[in-house]
Amino acid sequence: MTLTRPSHHTSHGRFCNPPGSPRREGSKGEMWAFIRKQMLSKFNRPIPAGHVLDQAEFRRQLEAASNPSVTWLGHSAFIIRLNGKTILTDPYLGQRAGPVGFGPKRYVPAPISGAELPKADVLLLSHGHYDHLDLPTLRAYRYKEEVTVITPLGLGRYFTQLGYRRVVEHDWWESWQSTGLQITTLPAIHNSGRGLGDRNKTLWASFGIATDEGRIWFSGDTADGPIFDEITAREAPFDLALVAIGAYEPRKLMKGAHINPAEAAALAQKLGAGTAIGMHWGTISLTPENPFEAPELFRDAAERIGLGAENAQVMKIGQTMNLAVGQLSPQSPLSHD
Repeated sequence: MTLTRPSHHTSHGRFCNPPGSPRREGSKGEMWAFIRKQMLSKFNRPIPAGHVLDQAEFRRQLEAASNPSVTWLGHSAFIIRLNGKTILTDPYLGQRAGPVGFGPKRYVPAPISGAELPKADVLLLSHGHYDHLDLPTLRAYRYKEEVTVITPLGLGRYFTQLGYRRVVEHDWWESWQSTGLQITTLPAIHNSGRGLGDRNKTLWASFGIATDEGRIWFSGDTADGPIFDEITAREAPFDLALVAIGAYEPRKLMKGAHINPAEAAALAQKLGAGTAIGMHWGTISLTPENPFEAPELFRDAAERIGLGAENAQVMKIGQTMNLAVGQLSPQSPLSHD
């Protein structure tokens, strides 16, 4: 019997984006020039007042968090509490997104260290870029034997080498279940690589999180494309979308890998999410746009398309939002100062 190779698996043992996905414009030379410039650039923008909670308030909110709730640790890192389970996403808490002291440096501190992260039932890792797969944070995590790690294909070895015992590698559309919780690894439009010779040797993904209390879509890093019509047909609606809104300029170089804030709002709406929380912004300078414009663009777009500005939420780094059961919309006074 001949098995049909999935369209996102290449004949050379690598991965590619779904058919019809947008492609990066610009030459390889332009891309490398952009990367070099970003690696050497220094962040010199003022941090808006209140962008990061002070440690006392962060700790207070974390201790008072209810179920369901989300705590934003910056970039794409969340602590999600849902149906009695605790889920960590892309826990990048380090100083730099790069190898051995190189790469962009975060311009606001993480509110917590890897060693201080809570005991979780599940850790979701969307792809292998340094601002998502942060080995120092993962090495410091104290609950390697208890947590179940779910990653796209090819990334499990990073965890097993660090001593994690329960590691599940998924292709797109595969699901994992535990009592009261289902995680489905879903397509995304992006790329992977941590060095010069490993481009697209590991897969990238978004995730669907389903419980009786509600359903969450975690975007990872993604562009927009026809595959989201299929995700909508097979998996929607979601109640809450945790969706990337940053790192989108220059557009011709980023459009094949990252949605912009307007596309993020539209994608959340397409997936049926009544509420979207913007992530992947306000933490580390990966691209040259003003990172603090993303929330306003996100809310403006949500208002234009009928999602509603009030349903395009952004959080302070370290903030906890308690959520309403069933709708997973912001519910408690922890959403505010």
